[in-house]
Amino acid sequence: MIPCYTVQRNLACIQRIVGGVRWTSSCRPAPLLTASPVRALIDDKISIRGHFLPPRCPVTVCAQMQSDDGDLWEAFAHFNTNLDGTVNLTRDPSVGGSYLGCEPMGLLWGLQPAPGAEKKKVETPYVMLMSLLKGHVSPSERPSTELAAVTAERWYMAPGVRRIDIRQNGVVGTLFLPPGPGPFPAMLDLWGMGGGLVEYRSALFASRGYASFSLAYIGHKDLPGPQHRINVGDPYFKSAFQLLQDHPQVYRDRVGIIGLSFGVYLTLRLANHSDIKPSCLICINGPAGSNIKLADADGRTEQMENDQKYWTYDDQGTVSFRAVSLPANLSPESKVELDHLTCPLMYIVGEDDLSASSIENANLIEETLSAAVKSQLFTRLSYPGAGHLIEPPYTPNSRASLWSVKPQKLVTLWGGHLALHAAAQEDSWKKILEFMETNLRH
Repeated sequence: MIPCYTVQRNLACIQRIVGGVRWTSSCRPAPLLTASPVRALIDDKISIRGHFLPPRCPVTVCAQMQSDDGDLWEAFAHFNTNLDGTVNLTRDPSVGGSYLGCEPMGLLWGLQPAPGAEKKKVETPYVMLMSLLKGHVSPSERPSTELAAVTAERWYMAPGVRRIDIRQNGVVGTLFLPPGPGPFPAMLDLWGMGGGLVEYRSALFASRGYASFSLAYIGHKDLPGPQHRINVGDPYFKSAFQLLQDHPQVYRDRVGIIGLSFGVYLTLRLANHSDIKPSCLICINGPAGSNIKLADADGRTEQMENDQKYWTYDDQGTVSFRAVSLPANLSPESKVELDHLTCPLMYIVGEDDLSASSIENANLIEETLSAAVKSQLFTRLSYPGAGHLIEPPYTPNSRASLWSVKPQKLVTLWGGHLALHAAAQEDSWKKILEFMETNLRH
């Protein structure tokens, strides 16, 4: 069989025999792969195209990236070139590989493996190496011929965004400020029980014009120990909100709160204090109550192991926390009544959430607000096939990942089917920004 390609790095003449007839092209440049723009924010789309290829020939486009932990992530897609010798990921369907169909950003959200990884260093970009390969190949399984390559940078921090460590009056977090003098509308950013200090969503908010304060409350070296428990209480979260409100570059009457997972409970609890007046709330896949009592003002803590009776395991020993947050399993006194809530609340549901009972909690919140004659404050976004970790768009999702090593190794289920989860992240992020625009800028 005569190969589809005879490639040279300089100008090349490519010959092909079809149906016994020799076909000779005119001389043309060597194959080229382009990405535009080559430097962009993580939530910006990019256009990936291959040029100067033989018509109707199989090619593979591969994306590779190193995580902050040094792991190699990879995605690839198979295409057949068009009659004009091009492939355009915005236009052309993938016929195999990490995803199928026309998905312009599929090479980015399809990156695997990404178990337990997160972007820790927001001051540096993800550097994506994209390669154009000969034939339909699986790059990690066998050697392949690279025809062309291009690199692209994906950033959480736009030029001019400022990152400020906060260690003030016991409050631990990172403040991100947009370029310019301000003042800016702002968000308090609360994550889940994974702990530590997760900064990338706040960095991206600041890149879109909002001051954002990512707050640590468990599992951080600068917080009271032990690290596997919540050792801060309501005064801590109120202090964090007020610290953000009082910042000279923040509009004090335009501050919202966003929470994911256990951060949803903290968001609702904080907003229900009569002396805390957020402008809007965004809740992503989390409970309206808890089995974990927060520390009181004196810092006393309770064990966090009380909810283990609701853990469930599959045949591989992977744990799901979903039943922990079923409304019937939440301690009645912890359920937030929302009687003081006066601002709009948007709740985002991943219908394949395997870590929290998001549908049931969204129902509970909606019923609670309806009983308080506040239905007009509630907006629900619900996404079939989306899992627990609905994050900024065009980033990979892990259906399961490592949760803990000590005292035992645990892998937990998050849920989410790759393409459906990616679609949910893209749509929900757009609507999050629209919701913030409506409630924090107008």
